[in-house]
Amino acid sequence: MSGSWNPSDFPELTQDNHTITSVADRHYNCIAWAAGETTRKWWPDRRNIGWWPRGVQRAETMGAFVEAYGTLGFRLCFDGSLEPGVEKLAIFGRTIQPDKPPVPTHAALQLESGQWTSKLGDLEDISHAPVDALNGPIYGKVACYLSRPRQNAMASYPR
Repeated sequence: MSGSWNPSDFPELTQDNHTITSVADRHYNCIAWAAGETTRKWWPDRRNIGWWPRGVQRAETMGAFVEAYGTLGFRLCFDGSLEPGVEKLAIFGRTIQPDKPPVPTHAALQLESGQWTSKLGDLEDISHAPVDALNGPIYGKVACYLSRPRQNAMASYPR
C-alpha cells in the first residue's frame, strides 16, 4: 500500500517492507512518536514552538536528541538488533557539512516483533523492516541507536 509521501523521498521503502498503521496526523511528529507521544510535536527549535524535555539543550544535535531520549531512560547502545526485554530506538541524521556530525532528522522505535515503527513527518505512521528502509535524501541514515528495558506502556504501538 502506498502512502501520501513522495516515493523519491524514501527510495528504499518498498511495498514489501512496510505497512501503513495510521492515517496522516499533524498533531505529533516522529520524534514524539518514538517517545510514545501522539498529542504534541517534539523538536528543539529555539523559538520554543516544539515541546522539548526540560533541562535538555534546545539544539539540533545528536547529543541533544540522545539527552532528550535519556530523560525517558534510553541510553546509547551498539546496534539495532532485536533483544528480548529491550526496547530500541534509532536516530537518523543527514550530513550537511562533511566535517560536521550528522544533523538529527528522524527517530524510529523497534517493536517487540523486531519491526520498526515510524511517523513520517505529518503523514502516516508505518511499521517497517529493516530500520534502514527509510534511508534516503530526507532522513539520511541511522546515526545512532539507543536502548532501555522494554516498557509495558508501549503496548499501544501497532504490532
